[in-house]
Amino acid sequence: MTALQQPARAEGPSRPPVRVPFPVVDEVARHCLQEEEPETVHIEVHLPGRLDEGRLRTAFAQALGRHPRILMREAPGRWYRRRYEWELTAEPDVEVVSFPAPGRNALRDARTRALTEAPPLTLSPPIRLEVVQRSGPVEGSEATDAVDGTRGGAPAGGKAVGETQGRAPAGERAVAGPPSARIPAPGPGAPLGTVLFLTINHTALDGPACLRVLATAAEIYGGRDNSPAAAPVRTQETPPATEETPSNWSPPARVAPGTPEPSPGNGMLVTELPLPHRPKGSPYTVNDQLMVTTALTIAHWNREHGDRPRPLRITMPVDDRPRDATMPIGNGTRLVEVPFTPAELAAHAPADMPALLHRTATRTRALKSLSRPQLGHGAALLTAPLAPVAWRAAVTRGLRRAAAPWTSTTLLSNIGRIPYALDFGADAGRAHAVWFSAPARMPRGLTVTTASTAGRLHLALRWSRALLSHGDGAHLRDLFEHYLHSTEVTE
Repeated sequence: MTALQQPARAEGPSRPPVRVPFPVVDEVARHCLQEEEPETVHIEVHLPGRLDEGRLRTAFAQALGRHPRILMREAPGRWYRRRYEWELTAEPDVEVVSFPAPGRNALRDARTRALTEAPPLTLSPPIRLEVVQRSGPVEGSEATDAVDGTRGGAPAGGKAVGETQGRAPAGERAVAGPPSARIPAPGPGAPLGTVLFLTINHTALDGPACLRVLATAAEIYGGRDNSPAAAPVRTQETPPATEETPSNWSPPARVAPGTPEPSPGNGMLVTELPLPHRPKGSPYTVNDQLMVTTALTIAHWNREHGDRPRPLRITMPVDDRPRDATMPIGNGTRLVEVPFTPAELAAHAPADMPALLHRTATRTRALKSLSRPQLGHGAALLTAPLAPVAWRAAVTRGLRRAAAPWTSTTLLSNIGRIPYALDFGADAGRAHAVWFSAPARMPRGLTVTTASTAGRLHLALRWSRALLSHGDGAHLRDLFEHYLHSTEVTE
């Protein structure tokens, strides 16, 4: 049985809880937990209205009951056991929904908690939902409610953060495109709305699975249909001949260090951008544009910091699960790596961009079509129950350290268009912005997560404080915005 099967819940007080062995993804994550960098996924859903506390608690509890696989905790066991096991519970061990006191820093503090306080694995379910009454600007980070205040001021990587705002980065040709529309702060007398913060222990669950549970809660609360929208139809074309790509045996580029911060953990910045335009019938997708944008952003950042050009490899999660009520709950994505050569990232003038986008689309389609284990065959071998789990944990951590130079450059997780309306009814309304962020542990030290809602792109940059600072994050945000515009080409 894997984590993605949905066994029947144990019924009756006399029955012991059902136990499920950790699948590969969960076990590897459990082996490598670090207290200083909690392995959390954060989902941030912005609603225009207010939610009733009692009704939301009831709706979310019923949603958990409709997706019983989320009600789990790590079962206790002796050191010589061969497996970690999940214990499935009939009810939550803790109150999942909380309503922190509203205030000027409520948004910032909720983001901080999402990065620093992982829900414990020993209590069911390993998630929490905080309901924050919003005040102040939406965009920003966990350190300040308005990172934009650093534009033109504090240096990032040796230059003012504002130097890339509204014009091309130094040495690059400007690309025409609309300026990003910043979400305004509510005016006097305007409704402040509500922000739902869902914090997930990534050892047990991933973001798409928990978004499915939240969509069920929205449907119960508001009484409106939250069925997933149909997936967009992709243009099919004959795959070209296999191209030569950088070898996976060659260590890829690392994100160059910026101005590390003394405190451990992750930093994060969220922002809203226009969705990039692409010609109708293009063989590439918005995901391919985001992949190229991420690669060009990191290549530019590394050039600024004096790193010699090296091949980039960007990890891309692939999720083949259905999005309806039958969606398996757990860690359900598989990871593939998209390579880029230094030469193709050096040639990114407007005339070169169509070819780069086409090559990227070819690679991503080929990788998505591969049938392979979630973390590869090596991870499946590591988690085979041939020795006590404590011994396997030590071996896994040692191999992780040894393989650090071959770890991909960064991770781009594009959730895509949010498939659910997340409509909580007349009073609370429908979600107008949804952000996700993924853990950013070293040696990668940087993750890029995107989703689109209401025709806008919601970008979250998350980084290890051992690698970057908030000024660095703001500068990377500006580079990303510039290169995203550069992918809008007319063929």
